[in-house]
Amino acid sequence: MRENLWSRSGKSVGLKRTCGASSYLRLRNQPVDNSTKPARAGHDSDNVLANVNWQLRKLEKRDGELWLIVTATGILAGAGLLAVLLPAAFLKSGSLHFEITVSKELACGLLVLLTLANTYIVSRRIEFRKLRQRMISTAMQNELIRLQSFTDPLTEIYNRRSLEELASRFIGQAKRLGKPLTFLLIDVDRFKQVNTRFGHLTGDFVLTEIATLLKGSIRGTDVAIRYGGDEFLIALSNTDAAGAAIVVNRIQAFLNDWNQTSNLEDFTVSLSIGMAEWTDGKTLDEMLDLADRNMYEEKLHRAPSSAPGHGTIATGAWLSQTGPKS
Repeated sequence: MRENLWSRSGKSVGLKRTCGASSYLRLRNQPVDNSTKPARAGHDSDNVLANVNWQLRKLEKRDGELWLIVTATGILAGAGLLAVLLPAAFLKSGSLHFEITVSKELACGLLVLLTLANTYIVSRRIEFRKLRQRMISTAMQNELIRLQSFTDPLTEIYNRRSLEELASRFIGQAKRLGKPLTFLLIDVDRFKQVNTRFGHLTGDFVLTEIATLLKGSIRGTDVAIRYGGDEFLIALSNTDAAGAAIVVNRIQAFLNDWNQTSNLEDFTVSLSIGMAEWTDGKTLDEMLDLADRNMYEEKLHRAPSSAPGHGTIATGAWLSQTGPKS
């Protein structure tokens, strides 16, 4: 029995490289109206790196300009000092002439002093530049670590740790601009059966495909989060319930295409989706609780139509109609 389950799991994973690949080529080629795909954390890191490098170049250029200014100022100051100390030489008509006698030891001492001063200034400047580069490198590494800590390693979308920060940003923007905001809580139906029948590797494959499907269904201004286990959360900025319904229909179409490729033998994946439209004064916990209740109401509503004990499930992604009115 264990060998049969393993062979089925291997077959399903193999389908990832055949049917799944062709299905998602079509999914990614389908246009999403007025949307761009959300940037991954790696792209954010690249932007941080480019911005830091640009700032570093600006600082280097500023240092060069400052060095020229200091040099020119020193020359002018020296000339002014000579004019004050030796006014007769500058006021003598016809030509500029003055004489000064210094000992050889004093001249050598002044030359050594100037050399040491310039060497010290240059060495300190190089040391300061290295220190600044180390500080920038440390800041970049910390930023990369922070971004990676917000990314789910399996699905390559945001994880639950990033939820508070992202939700605060989305809610703050909606409150400040007076724009609508809608949350979608998504659950993969009977996901435990996928792990039981096909193995955990196939289960991971299904979660990765679902995450890719969700990312392909939303705009770059929206965000998809792996909420936990087989649950996902989508935040749709500047989107009311009607706009969220369009996103749900898009998810349903993509999921139907995915199921038609027979990625899982004799098994159809479906999603239960609960909607919660944010209104001013509502907290994130209240929105998640509402979306969760709507999702399970939809799941219970469809339960009689699913044949218990079988691997197949009703196809499609479903929308709860009990979200709050804006």
